[in-house]
Amino acid sequence: MKKVLDGMERVLMPLAKIIGENKYLIAIRDGFLISTPMLIIGSLFLLIANFPWTPFGDFMASFLGADWASKMSVPASASFDVMAILAVVGIGYSLGKQFDIDAIAAAVLSLVTFFMVTPFFTNYTLEGTEEVVQVTSLPLEWMGSKGLFLGIIVALLGTRIFAAVIKKGWVIKMPPGVPPTVVKSFEALIPGFIVIFIFFVISWVFTLTSYGSLQLFIFQFLQTPLLSLGNTLGAMVIAYLFLHFFWFFGINGSSVVGAVFNPVLRALSVENLDAYKNGLPIPNIITGQFQDMFATFGGAGSTLSLIVVMIFVCKSQRIKKLSQLSLVPGIFGINEPIIFGLPIVLNPILLIPFALVPTINIVIAYFAMSWGWVPFTNGIQLPWTMPIIISGFLVSGWQGAVLQGLLFILGMFIYYPFIKVLDDQYLIDEQVATVAEEEDDISFDDFDFEDL
Repeated sequence: MKKVLDGMERVLMPLAKIIGENKYLIAIRDGFLISTPMLIIGSLFLLIANFPWTPFGDFMASFLGADWASKMSVPASASFDVMAILAVVGIGYSLGKQFDIDAIAAAVLSLVTFFMVTPFFTNYTLEGTEEVVQVTSLPLEWMGSKGLFLGIIVALLGTRIFAAVIKKGWVIKMPPGVPPTVVKSFEALIPGFIVIFIFFVISWVFTLTSYGSLQLFIFQFLQTPLLSLGNTLGAMVIAYLFLHFFWFFGINGSSVVGAVFNPVLRALSVENLDAYKNGLPIPNIITGQFQDMFATFGGAGSTLSLIVVMIFVCKSQRIKKLSQLSLVPGIFGINEPIIFGLPIVLNPILLIPFALVPTINIVIAYFAMSWGWVPFTNGIQLPWTMPIIISGFLVSGWQGAVLQGLLFILGMFIYYPFIKVLDDQYLIDEQVATVAEEEDDISFDDFDFEDL
């Protein structure tokens, strides 16, 4: 077993280091984090507008009018419909900091180049005719999830070129005494012009093709295939096996795997949200909400089930005290005390259930949704700390809450035999330690000096 673990460590540790230190993946991760608060706020408004309880809707209508729900959905549209813009700005800013250049200039330049490759027109059919004309407009369809992947590419590539030109020293030098803000503005002129010119040429070339724009080309040949691949049971299972193997070696698997997989999940979530908001059939099973609310509720490994078993079954003082301290954080999805305190890290006894429980959760939840027993997740962005049952209800109705409860109980049964083995081992260790302490606790009262 030790040879197997050593071999896995030799493979996974360098891979985790490469991914964890990659500037572009870090920029994508942090760029999305910048937009997350706005998306959560928008989701809360959308949740209120579509709250699944008729008396609540009647109550709101009595105060705000019959169209209160559409008004309440405006903040959601203001955040999710411009998701690509938020990502472009966040990624450009984050990568600019990674390259130690003016991050604000990098963010602004990323946004400008994204607009340059976006077609600013909409096909419009003239009333009473079949004639279709192009009308200049702000194309919201490319500002949301549909333009997300091109936004990522533009922000990464544009900022990289911008940084490379600056590092070459191709900047306008200002004399001493000029305010720093003015210096930064002039330093960005030549690098910014080069980046904009490059993307202008690329955009112009694609107008000569049958696609008409770079946006449509990327959407059809990159984003759509990637989303189709990511929206599969196999992709989710493989990603989560890697995620939990990384955690087993003490590496934050959520950060490593999420840097690659989360952009796909985010785009799939927004597609569901758009459909939910417009009253259309929800298209995707695999989403960010599917991951957070059904695969690993309670943290990696779905360890909330493990904590409850530890509280009611285990006898060793070490495990009982740890479980009591870990229960409240575990309810809110924080499980580092269990991963590093039990520990799960480098503990071969717990490796199997730690990877098996979320894998089984994924498979069961996937088929429960594909067979129509549980509604697809609605795409509403909830805080990952939202407790189970509540989170399941908010993203998939009462069926989602029931499914979470069943998966939670199933996880307890899977963890039970493994944690019992560890508990027995710890109990023996504690008994041996107690005997050793008693033997070391020697008192002169134990000796009879009268016989000497």
